[in-house]
Amino acid sequence: MVNLEGKVAIVTGGARDIGRQVSIRLARQGASVCLNYFDNPEDADETLRLISEFGGKAIKVQGDMTKPEDINRLVETCVKEYGPQIDILVNVVGGLVGRKTINEMDEAFWDFVVTLNMKTVFMVTKAVVPYMKSGASIVNFASQAARDGGGPGAGAYAAAKGGVLTYTRSLAKEFGPKGIRVNAVSPGMISTTFHDKFTKPEVRQMVANNTPLRREGKAEEVADLVAYLASDSASFITGACVEINGGTYFV
Repeated sequence: MVNLEGKVAIVTGGARDIGRQVSIRLARQGASVCLNYFDNPEDADETLRLISEFGGKAIKVQGDMTKPEDINRLVETCVKEYGPQIDILVNVVGGLVGRKTINEMDEAFWDFVVTLNMKTVFMVTKAVVPYMKSGASIVNFASQAARDGGGPGAGAYAAAKGGVLTYTRSLAKEFGPKGIRVNAVSPGMISTTFHDKFTKPEVRQMVANNTPLRREGKAEEVADLVAYLASDSASFITGACVEINGGTYFV
């Protein structure tokens, strides 16, 4: 069990699905959490309620992580609430948006998907790093799509997540001399509303049947991995992208 007592964490997209479980896990291990949400305060309130049940510390901050002013407000709110040091940043925000082939997508769609999944990592990290000291940790979200190109119509998403994977390595080199670690997680088929919306049930069942562990992953399992990478238990791990896919894809 990792120990995050006394640490302050920002989780973008931290109100539902994997983001919710990340917020809960970090808080359960002792971190004070600033969870960002976009357009559903009910999800954020439920996440706060779940954290309060075990006496954890967390606040919610609404914001669109594609907008610099909202990012700055998130960071400023966190610093005002918990003090001028941020120890953990988890960049969960992202999404497929829609399945489109190259002939179906226009430039605006491409730009939005890349901004949502990759540019947000750059912008949020840039805003948070000035508040980080040696021992701090950043965990980004890539995807198995970054490794295998994604499913049908997921080209823009896969490309953006591939960018996150590579940018994570660049940041690890840049921030390593300051004692700040940067890693990524790369989820495969995880049971979330993401796949409820974008993946047909028969496809999910096929993937589960072909997975060595014969099931989809759970958001809680991804959160456990994030908490480990964010903790001092992973103090000599940086620049890694850890696959969590039940064995469907090996690196």
